[in-house]
Amino acid sequence: MSDPVILFAAKPERWVTYEAPLRKALINAGISDTGLTLTDEPKDVDYIVYAPNSEIQDFTPYTRLKAVLNLWAGVEAVVGNQTLTVPLARMVDSGLTDGMVEWCVGHVLRHHLGMDAHIRNQDGVWRNDVIPPLARDRSVVVFGLGVLGAAVAQALVGLGFDVHGWARSPKVLDGVICHAGSEGFQEVLGRADISILLLPDTPATTNLFDAVRLAQMPKGAVLINPGRGPLIDDDALLDALDGGHIGHATLDVFRVEPLPVDHPYWAHPNVTVTPHIASETRPDTATQVVAENIRRGEAGLPFLHLVDRSLGY
Repeated sequence: MSDPVILFAAKPERWVTYEAPLRKALINAGISDTGLTLTDEPKDVDYIVYAPNSEIQDFTPYTRLKAVLNLWAGVEAVVGNQTLTVPLARMVDSGLTDGMVEWCVGHVLRHHLGMDAHIRNQDGVWRNDVIPPLARDRSVVVFGLGVLGAAVAQALVGLGFDVHGWARSPKVLDGVICHAGSEGFQEVLGRADISILLLPDTPATTNLFDAVRLAQMPKGAVLINPGRGPLIDDDALLDALDGGHIGHATLDVFRVEPLPVDHPYWAHPNVTVTPHIASETRPDTATQVVAENIRRGEAGLPFLHLVDRSLGY
């Protein structure tokens, strides 16, 4: 059996950071790295290590292709590609998960403890009239209980928060009160003191958090979105912030990135913009996931983290 040909299809700067760890991961997985390439005859390629913003958008010339291994957790930019007929695996990476947990926990604690009031008011006035509740008295809802959402929810359980989670279908997680379906969604909206949005970007989730649903959240609720920009109706959120119903929004993802300099979010006193840094795929851990899937493909085993095309994630 010849060594597999593995095409790395991403922006050139990604190759600089991925080449060495990917070669190492392939060798450690028992796969020769001699077939790893930036360019090859499409008809000879067995696997594509893929970023959806690469130049490859037509997969039909890759007649020997066994799988496309996405470098991103999100697959919305590729899952609908009609030329892609082989298995598509999304990135589930321990480094990405750890980063998401740390970012979400940090911002939950920030809002739970009311840190902004002290950070912004270093003016000599002794303000001790507002004491934060204990974590057990604060409800946090995680919308989306995939790998990332489940990890975030359980980290918050470990800190003592009253953690609820919502998913399209029923889930069971230790310490997390799980809800599912449309009825479950309505149940958790009203208790969401702090909401974390970790849902995929699909037609069913676009503008899921609109004016009606934002109004169903508790007055003063905090919205944290490290998931996908289109989950939120931006105009509705701005209205809810201006009216005081939503207390604060911490947003890491947006419909247009970079966020335009004249976007109202930048200047809004109750919005925190972070530049899509909540979590990032780490080459040293991500390449291990890629190499393991290639090993499995060569051994005739099922691929890990396959995308369900009918669901879009």
